[in-house]
Amino acid sequence: MSTVESVHEVPAAEWEHLARPAGLYLSHRWLAGEEDDPTATRAYVLVRESDGTLLAAAPLHLVRDEPNDSYQPETVLPPQLRPRVIAGARRGYHNAPLTAPGLAPGRRDACLTRLRDAARRFAGHHGTTHWWPYLTAEAATRLAPLYPEPAHRLEDDALIPLPGTGVDDYVSSLPAQRRAGVRRERREFAASGVEIRRQVLADCFEDAAVLLAGHQQDHGHGRDGIDAMTGLLKRQATAMGSEARVVATYDGDRMTGFCLSYDYGTTTWIRAVAFDRRHPTPHLYFNLMYYLPIEDAYAHGTTALHAGMAAIEAKRRRGARISGLYALVDRHGAPPRGPLPAREAAA
Repeated sequence: MSTVESVHEVPAAEWEHLARPAGLYLSHRWLAGEEDDPTATRAYVLVRESDGTLLAAAPLHLVRDEPNDSYQPETVLPPQLRPRVIAGARRGYHNAPLTAPGLAPGRRDACLTRLRDAARRFAGHHGTTHWWPYLTAEAATRLAPLYPEPAHRLEDDALIPLPGTGVDDYVSSLPAQRRAGVRRERREFAASGVEIRRQVLADCFEDAAVLLAGHQQDHGHGRDGIDAMTGLLKRQATAMGSEARVVATYDGDRMTGFCLSYDYGTTTWIRAVAFDRRHPTPHLYFNLMYYLPIEDAYAHGTTALHAGMAAIEAKRRRGARISGLYALVDRHGAPPRGPLPAREAAA
C-alpha cells in the first residue's frame, strides 16, 4: 500500500478501471480538477497487488475550510462527531470506496480494511478523525462492519432510468397519471418560443455563474457570491473541457436558465441548475432539470439521469428511483502526531 499526493501520479486508465462503476465525482478528471481547490490538502491511498495491479483506492481530504454546509460535520452529524478528514469524494453527494471490479468478497473486504486503516493513520497524523459522507447504500453496507457505529442516514438520492431510445420511451415508462402532465410541461415550454442553446461550459461559465450565485443566495448560501461561483465554474470548465456540457435558455443575449451536466459511465450527471425567477417561461425549471437533459442523455447514449438530492417527490413523480445516502464516521482516537510511514508519506 502507498499514498501519493496527486491523482496525476496514477495513470488515468488504472484509476478509471476502479472509478467508472462508482461515478463522476471519483473520476480521474474530476479529482484532478478539484486539486486546485485551496480549501483542502489531498492524498490518495493505493492498494496494489504484488504485480502492481491497482486493487483499491481512496482520495483523502484534510479540510481546512468547508464552504459547503452539507459537508460540514457540525451541520449533518451528531454533535459529538467532528472529523476533519473526508474519505472518498468531497463533492457531488455521491461516494464510495474504489475497488477493482470482480474482486472476490474476501479480497474486497481486505482492501476496504486497508483503506480504512490508511484513512485512520492519515487523520491521526493531522490530529483528527475521518468520515465517509454521502455513501451509496451499497458502499455503506460494505464499509459499515469496519466502523464502530451504524451508518448515519443523511439524504435521499434520485436516479431516473431512461429506457428505450428516446424521450417518448421515457414518457411511456411513467405511470399513466403522470404522462399527461409531463407532456403538457414539455409542450407549453416549447410553445413559449424560448431560445435553447447547447454549449460547453467554457463558453458560458460567467453567465452561468451569475444565475448560480442568485440560486445559492436564494437558498441561504451567503458565501456563494458571483466571484465564488465564477471561480468554481471556471475550474470545472478548465478541468472537464468538452465533457462539461450546458443546455441553456436565452432571451436575446441574456441567459435566463441553464443546466450543467456530465456524461460518465452509463449515466448523465446533473451538476447544477439555475434560472432567473423573474423570467416568465412556462415550466422552465422542469425542462432544465429533467426534460432537456433527458433529451441530451438519449442523444449521447446514456441510460440514466442522476438527479441527486432535494425535491425528491418531484423526482419520484418523474420516474426516479430513490435510495439512501449515508455517512460513516470513525471514532478511533487520533494517535500522537508524528511522521507517516515512509511508504505512506502524504501532504
